[in-house]
Amino acid sequence: MLLKDILATKGNDILAIEPSATMADAVDKMVAHRCGCLVVCEGESMVGIISERDVLRAISGVSVTLDKIPVEARMTKEVITGTPDQDINDTMGLMTKNHVRHLPVIDKGKLVGLISIGDVVKAQHQKLAMENHLLMSYIQS
Repeated sequence: MLLKDILATKGNDILAIEPSATMADAVDKMVAHRCGCLVVCEGESMVGIISERDVLRAISGVSVTLDKIPVEARMTKEVITGTPDQDINDTMGLMTKNHVRHLPVIDKGKLVGLISIGDVVKAQHQKLAMENHLLMSYIQS
C-alpha cells in the first residue's frame, strides 16, 4: 500500500496557518478542527509545521502568553516529508525513526496531503484484516 492510496481514501484536505499568526491562533485552530498539527504556509509554499509538541515547548519555561509568540518562532522548519508513491512500511519506519506523528506528502514540489500516524495504523489494520479474512476463507474452503 502506498501513501497515495491512503490519501485517496482520506482526502487531500490540509489545515494550514500563516507563519505570522500567533501560537494562540494555532491552538484555537487545532482545537476547532480536532487535529494535532497545522502545516505552516506562505502562499502555496510550505515553510514548516506546528504541532501539539511545538505548543508545549512554546509554553514551557516562558512567561509570555501564546498570543505574543508568532508561529514562525516555534514551528518545526526542517520538515520530514513523504511522497505519494512511498510504501506504507517505509513510511512507518521513517515516522518512527524521526519521532514524527504527521507527515506532509509532497508531489513534484507541491503539498498534496498530510498523513498522520493514525492514518498509517488504520491502513495497516485494514490491510491485515483483509489478508486474515482471505486466508480464513481459503482455509475453510
